[in-house]
Amino acid sequence: MALITSDRARFPNDPWQLVETVHLPGNAGTLETLFSLGNGHLGIRGAHWAAADAELPGSFINGFHETWDIKHAENAYGFARTGQRILYVPDANNFTVIIDGEPLTLEESTVLDYRRSVDFATGVYECRITWQCRSGATVTTTERRAVGYESRGALGISLEVAADRDVYADVTSSVINRQDQPVEDHSAHDPRRAGRHAGRVLLPVRLDGGDGSLRLSWEAAESKQRLGMAVDHWTSAGVQPFDTHVDQDDSSVRYVLAVSAGQPFVLEKSVSYAVGQAAEDLADSAEAGLKPVAEIFAQSEAHYSAYWKTSDIVVSGQPELQQGIRWNLFQLAQATACADVAGIPAKGVSGSGYDGHYFWDQEVYLLPYLTYTSPGNARQVLEFRHDLLPEAKIRAKELSVDGALFPWRTINGLEASAYYAAGTAQFHIAAAIAFATNRYIWASGDAEFQDTLGADLLIETARMWVSLGFFGKDGLFHIHGVTGPDEYTAVVNDNLYTNVMARFNLRAAAGLNHPAVGEAERQLWEQAANRMHMPYDEDLQVHSQDNDFMTLEPWDWTTPRSKYPLLLNFHPLVIYRHQVLKQADTVLAMFLQWQDFTPEEKRRAFDFYDPITTGDSTLSACVQGIMAAEVGYGQAALDHFTHALFIDLDDTHGNTIDGVHIASTGGVWSSLVSGFAGLRDQGAVPYFDPRLPAGWDGLDFHLKIQGRLLHVGLEQGSISLTVREGAPLEVDVRGELLTVDAGPVRVPLAPVATPEPTIFPSGLPTASIPVVRPGI
Repeated sequence: MALITSDRARFPNDPWQLVETVHLPGNAGTLETLFSLGNGHLGIRGAHWAAADAELPGSFINGFHETWDIKHAENAYGFARTGQRILYVPDANNFTVIIDGEPLTLEESTVLDYRRSVDFATGVYECRITWQCRSGATVTTTERRAVGYESRGALGISLEVAADRDVYADVTSSVINRQDQPVEDHSAHDPRRAGRHAGRVLLPVRLDGGDGSLRLSWEAAESKQRLGMAVDHWTSAGVQPFDTHVDQDDSSVRYVLAVSAGQPFVLEKSVSYAVGQAAEDLADSAEAGLKPVAEIFAQSEAHYSAYWKTSDIVVSGQPELQQGIRWNLFQLAQATACADVAGIPAKGVSGSGYDGHYFWDQEVYLLPYLTYTSPGNARQVLEFRHDLLPEAKIRAKELSVDGALFPWRTINGLEASAYYAAGTAQFHIAAAIAFATNRYIWASGDAEFQDTLGADLLIETARMWVSLGFFGKDGLFHIHGVTGPDEYTAVVNDNLYTNVMARFNLRAAAGLNHPAVGEAERQLWEQAANRMHMPYDEDLQVHSQDNDFMTLEPWDWTTPRSKYPLLLNFHPLVIYRHQVLKQADTVLAMFLQWQDFTPEEKRRAFDFYDPITTGDSTLSACVQGIMAAEVGYGQAALDHFTHALFIDLDDTHGNTIDGVHIASTGGVWSSLVSGFAGLRDQGAVPYFDPRLPAGWDGLDFHLKIQGRLLHVGLEQGSISLTVREGAPLEVDVRGELLTVDAGPVRVPLAPVATPEPTIFPSGLPTASIPVVRPGI
């Protein structure tokens, strides 16, 4: 059931804000995700400040995690041994407000007016509530929050209490260690959700406080990472704290005072976090990072002022979509802006879903956005992967292959996926890293990176592929025993996506002029690429997802919707025996390696696979929409895009409570830029083949490409291109080569004809055989 779009009175459609105007019970945890703040390093969920009104509150720091030994019921050589899980860091967003003896909570108090918002233009969260107190007073509380950007470990919170008459206020500001609170382990029922640790995780190192200031630090029991925290308070009335209490799990600063009518009480809370492995007291490092709350707010506003100038995407004539587009772009910024040389978790820093792990998502779904909007951040993500090369080489030896084998899911560089069939077997992560590397080099022109870190990544992944595969008696190169992006078919031979991307990887590495690559190795890579087996069904004239996919029994599509996602309702072996997809696989290969397939091959593949794709993965809708646009199915493209756009805003997959699906937000960016604007890259020049949906008046965005800032403007029937910064740029629009400079170049566009869909056999193989019943 939809959430945001189902009640536009409660959630009005504002193009620059997400707003809630009425508080209702239910969905609190999901809304905590939707109203979260983050900068890629530090994240704070959008929970209300009162404990009674929060469902899954918390704060996170990218990469701060705990480890444990994975216990396999039946062990085997090479299984993942070290589990990793992002930790809740002690959370500063906690207040208790008591007016004339009455605790104020949404659950039990009388609310006269309510409004909360997160402002995409400034990055500021605000919640204003007017309460009717039992004492007769009318009190308004206003909380505002922002995270720092120049000071990426900084958090600023202000709480204002205003009354229409004199009242007595008792206000407590708390820091709560949520990691070690007793909480239900939801992962037992849903593997997508984060698990919990059985024992105590954060061990106190320093617990100091006084006069409204806190200096605290902890060490994770097993990973030995350390966290320092400094908190200072300031009040408008110059009131001294009534009490400052320090504890490993709940530290607090309490103020007791009279609040006069017309003289609001303002409490500002400046917070700073520091993390590391160092033995020194990180509370001191955190203290050095403390900033005035007003400065933290100013940093956030300055960051987004600059961000939107080149990263905004404007859809004209579609106000229902514009808010959702900006919310998704806002989440991309919040997940990546200050990550530094670190990975991007699948949920960013908005929640604990997927245990805070880094997957292939960041290379295939996030790096396109970063490469074309913030190339420096894209390089940092690739630097992070390069930093993991030593562990990846060790892992390769464990799996009896050469080069580097990157973990399917990880935080610290070690494989953390205990289910190898849908984890380690997804060797295609190596090609994803190589693909993102090559795209960054192509789009940025970063020659220094190409000759050093980029070459390392391309070479070591190519070595892995050529040793993983083999030349068969048919003379072709085969890769067996792998799982592709579609996790509903596992450990198969010659997965088309894997082979297509491995072929790309081998060719990209063979094309390097690098002293580490000898001529014999280069020729081996070229032969493996040129002879790569591409499964194809001659009867259906469709590329097969793998060697055996076309022999599987079709899925029973009368299965009720209550049984989806299938992974929560059917044993994997049941799913693996059927023709049913969790997400786009072959179709994704044809998008990423667009030059390798003909328009007819792409159309037939889309026609065959789209109807049997469940969309149980949030990574699927955006890709299906992009390819629907390319093959000419305008309405299907728009439908898939709209689905992707509201995955979190409407909680369509039922697990937004655990954090934003960041890869899907990256997919929304790609849907607009690569789907409707038709950008294809890594060719001779940037290529555009636009597919603006009917009913859209226009689409405008910028790309940072090859040292230029390129503005792209689409209207019905035309595309306009302008280089707003940098030298002229060669661009191909539907086969017409153009030189674009500071003067707009407008190209007329003929309408795209909608083709007749290919008709494939449907139903069970025995559907046309008459049923013979006894006695008939």
